Amino acid sequence: MLEYLDTQTKLTKNQYKIIAAAILGDLLEFFDFFLIGFVLAIIIKPWHLTFGQSAIILLSSGVGAIMGAVFWGHVADRIGRKAVFMATVINFSVATGILAFTPENGWIFLTFFRFLTGFGVGGLYSVDLPLVQEFVPSAKRGFIGGMITCSVPVGIMMGSIMGAFLSPYIGWRGLFAAGLAPAFLTLLIRAWVPESPRWLARMGRAEEARKSLAWALECDPESIPLSALTFTAQEKPRFRDLFRYPRSLVVSWLGNLGAQTGVYGINLWVPTLLVLVLKTTPQHASFMMIFIATGGFCGRVAFSWLSDAIGRRASGALVGFGAAIMVSLAGIFHNAFLGGVSMFWLLLIIAHFFGDGGFAIVGPYSAEVWPSHLRATGMGSAYGFGGLGKILGPLGLAMIVGSSNVVKPEVSVAALTPAFLYLAAWYLMAGIVYGFFGIETRGRSFEVIEQELEAQAVRSGHASLAVAAGVGKAGAQKRN
Repeated sequence: MLEYLDTQTKLTKNQYKIIAAAILGDLLEFFDFFLIGFVLAIIIKPWHLTFGQSAIILLSSGVGAIMGAVFWGHVADRIGRKAVFMATVINFSVATGILAFTPENGWIFLTFFRFLTGFGVGGLYSVDLPLVQEFVPSAKRGFIGGMITCSVPVGIMMGSIMGAFLSPYIGWRGLFAAGLAPAFLTLLIRAWVPESPRWLARMGRAEEARKSLAWALECDPESIPLSALTFTAQEKPRFRDLFRYPRSLVVSWLGNLGAQTGVYGINLWVPTLLVLVLKTTPQHASFMMIFIATGGFCGRVAFSWLSDAIGRRASGALVGFGAAIMVSLAGIFHNAFLGGVSMFWLLLIIAHFFGDGGFAIVGPYSAEVWPSHLRATGMGSAYGFGGLGKILGPLGLAMIVGSSNVVKPEVSVAALTPAFLYLAAWYLMAGIVYGFFGIETRGRSFEVIEQELEAQAVRSGHASLAVAAGVGKAGAQKRN
C-alpha cells in the first residue's frame, strides 16, 4: 500500500492541506510561546519583580516544553497523531488565554500557566512533523519537513510585531487573550487532517488506513489493494523500547542537545553584545537583530533543500561544523571591521544561517531515525533531552563570565571569546554526531529505514547476549 505513496511525484491538494495545518500550528504555537518576553518587559517594573522571580517565569515554559515533548510524543504513538495534534493546540492556546486573567503581582499564577503553555508547545512540535512525514513520499520528506520549521521564526516575528505595535492599545492582558486564537485551529485540523495511515495500519485498522491514504492521494480507496494491509495490532510502545535503538538515541538526543545549547546561548546574548561591542543603542541593536533573524530563516530554507539534495548526514554535519566555525570566528574577531561594517555582526548572521537554519534538519531528522511505533516518542524524547541546552547554554556562559545571572549573563567583552568557544564546542559535538553516527534517511521509505533499525537492534541484542554469556562463562571458570 505504502508504495503508492512513495512513487508519487506531485503532491495533491489534500496533502498540501495537511502541510498547511502543520505550518499554521508551528507558527501559532511559537507566537504564543514567545509572548512572555514582551509581557515581562511591560510588567517587570510595576510588579517589582526580582531577578529570581523573573528567571522562574522565563524558565517555566522551557521546563514545560521538555516535559510536554516527552509526554505528548509518547501519547501520540499510543492513541494517534491527529488526536494529540488537536489536544496540544488546545493545551497551549487555552493556557495562554487564561493568562489574561492573571491577578496583579500574580507571578506564581503566571509561572504555572506559562509551564502549561510550554507543555503544549513541546507536545505539538513532537507530533505535527511525524504526522506530515507519514503522509508524503520519501523523495519530498526532507524538504517538506524542513519548510514546516520555517514557520517558527515567523511566529516569533508575529509576537514581536504585536508586542511592539499593539501592546500600547490592548495591554499585556490583550496580548495573552490574543494567544487564545490558535484554539480555533482545532476546527481546521478536524476538517482537514485525517489520522496517519501508517499509525492506523500499525493498529491493525486496515480499512481506515486505506481510506486515509486514498484521501491523501485523492484516489478511489478501491484502487488500493486491501490485501497489502493485512496487519495485526502491535503491542503498545514503551519508553524503555527507545534503548533498543542506541544509534537512534545517540543521533537524535545528542544532536538536539548540541544544537539547542548553541542557539539558545547565542539568542540570549546577542542583543546585549551588539550594544556592548558596537557601542550602539538598544533600538539599533534590535534593528540589527532583524538581519540575524533573517539569516536564520534563509538557513532553514537552504537546509530544507539540502536535506534531500545531499542527505541528512552531510547536511547535519554541515550545520554543526559550519555553526562551530562561525561562532568561533565571531568571538575571536569581535573587534574587527570590514569596510566599516562590523565583522562580529556579519559573522553572527552567517552563524545563525547554520545554527538556527539547521533546525530544518534537527527537528525532522529526529523523527525519521525511529521505527514507526516509536516515531513520536523518540522525537519527543530527543526534543525534551535537547531542551536541557536551554539550561546548559546560559549556565555555562554564566560560569565562564563569573555572572550570577543565569538566565541572561551579564557579560564583559573580555569574556566574549572563551564564552563563544564554549558554545562552538556544542555545535561541534552536533556536527560530529550527525557526520559520523548519523543514519542516512534521504529518499528511503520509513519501512526500509525501520527494517535497518530492527536489524541493528537484533545485532545489538545478540552482542549483549554474547557479552553476558562470556561473563557467565568466565565466572563459572573462576568458581571451578
